[in-house]
Amino acid sequence: MADPPLFGDVVWHQVVCNGGNCVQVAFEKGWVGVRDGKQRDGGPVLAFTAEEWSAFVQGVKDGVFDLP
Repeated sequence: MADPPLFGDVVWHQVVCNGGNCVQVAFEKGWVGVRDGKQRDGGPVLAFTAEEWSAFVQGVKDGVFDLP
C-alpha cells in the first residue's frame, strides 16, 4: 500500500461539532484525512484509504458504533 499524502494543501471540511469538539475531513489522491478541528496548525492526521472510509461510513449508517 502506498504511503498516504501529507494533506498539506487541501481544503478541510468540518463535519462534526459537539460542545466545541470538532472533527474535520479532507480528501486527497484517494485518501481521506481526519483531524481534530482545534489543531489546525500541524496537528496529527489520521489517514484512511477511500475503501476504509467507505466501510466506516457504512458502519455508522448501519448503527455498528451506536452505544447500547
